[in-house]
Amino acid sequence: MVQTPARHRPEGRVESVELQEDLDLAEAGARYIAHVEQFRGRKRSTVHDYRIILERHLVPFFGSRPLDRIDRRSIEAYQHTKLGDGLAPKTVTNQVRFLHGIYRYAVGREWAGRNPVSGIEHPGRSDPFRVRALSVDELAKLLRAIPEDELGETDRGLYLMAAMTGLRRGELQALLWANVNWATGVVRVEQSYVRGEFTSPKSAHSIRAVPFPQPVAVALHRHRRISRFKSDEDLVFCHPRTGRPYDGSQLLKRFKVALELASLRDARFHDLRHTFGTQMAAAGAPLRFIQEWMGHGDYKTTSIYAAYSPDFSRAAAYAQRAFPGFY
Repeated sequence: MVQTPARHRPEGRVESVELQEDLDLAEAGARYIAHVEQFRGRKRSTVHDYRIILERHLVPFFGSRPLDRIDRRSIEAYQHTKLGDGLAPKTVTNQVRFLHGIYRYAVGREWAGRNPVSGIEHPGRSDPFRVRALSVDELAKLLRAIPEDELGETDRGLYLMAAMTGLRRGELQALLWANVNWATGVVRVEQSYVRGEFTSPKSAHSIRAVPFPQPVAVALHRHRRISRFKSDEDLVFCHPRTGRPYDGSQLLKRFKVALELASLRDARFHDLRHTFGTQMAAAGAPLRFIQEWMGHGDYKTTSIYAAYSPDFSRAAAYAQRAFPGFY
């Protein structure tokens, strides 16, 4: 066993911690990933993300230092370095939270004497309230610009449904015809397609029913009529020749091409989901409904669309009364 440096208890007594093993971050991280995969039921896609964070980011930065040789200052240096490399604040935050999980697990098994990540301040988003979405006119231009090729009809229905239902890309890729309820005008989200495999949606809140408007119904009817794969167990937006899931990288590349052909500003496919949120809020839909339709687990996430809602409080009228005769 390895003795760590002494640490102080609140009452001032010094406690020496006997470590069971002297592990570095690579080994402790690998053991933690194996643990969450086997006992915590993490999805394969999540475990894959953990391995990438560990092998491509954490280990190259911290090297072979033992766990108790990594301190708060070095973790803050990691954050600054990654932000300087151009990683988004949210990405860096997720990496450090994963590191926190490794240390929490290591402390519990006496591989480390303390968790240096505890209390670390995470970098804030540069503009947490900025939402990028397409206007109705921009969406129309995008749909008109889609090339009339083998995948054109699939893209048209996919983009339209993303913008008018707010489904995530993986949820659209995994959507079955059986999930479309024509009588009620509702689509049922039950699974997602992530990194080449079908899995459960992002969270329990993501399993939901979402209404779709008439333009989506028309597009889906047309798409099913010309598709070779139209049974209930077939994918709605499959590859038109194979019936296999639409390749994610090809989907995103074609989306960028369509934006360019439409002479629109650059956008992410995820911005079609923001299009749904902003347009529904602008139409006066209650935010709690939007939260349910979009599958948000946290109301704070949905609240970014509050700025697009109509002024039901008639605040402008109150302001006019508060400042009468002022011009």
